[in-house]
Amino acid sequence: MTGGGPKVLLLLRHAKSSWDDPALADHDRPLAARGRKAAQKIGARLRADHTSVSLVLCSSARRARETVELVAPPGELEIDDRLYGASAGELLQRLRQVPDAVGAVMLVGHNPAMHDLALRLISRDADHVVGKFPTGALASLTFTGSWQALAPRGAQLTSFLKPRELD
Repeated sequence: MTGGGPKVLLLLRHAKSSWDDPALADHDRPLAARGRKAAQKIGARLRADHTSVSLVLCSSARRARETVELVAPPGELEIDDRLYGASAGELLQRLRQVPDAVGAVMLVGHNPAMHDLALRLISRDADHVVGKFPTGALASLTFTGSWQALAPRGAQLTSFLKPRELD
């Protein structure tokens, strides 16, 4: 695929995490039972839709890694410590480092950065679709051009899935 070809960006907020053990550091919190079910629903939907993913960029937080395990997207998995606590701008900078031969990326991270990034990237007329970005939600975006040139308002929102809507 050339740099000018169509690209797909899937923004997945980690599923609902557990607060059962208050002694755990935030980075180490696992998924709650509700989060595990939500991640499985999103994964089942991706498989049913035959969604292709070349590269999965995932926060190093336990809840993000567990979400990816349950969603089980195809593609190379890269756990990246920089994605934990990253801002929307930092996430965008990371995406701009993706090689142009990669056609589809799934980014698994945290709010508020995931919501902010989605709103920054999508065209103004789709802002109302992403009113909130709940845990386990998946925004699918497409754009034409290179990852290096990914810019604000440069992508189209093609779908926004919330686990509770997949029952």
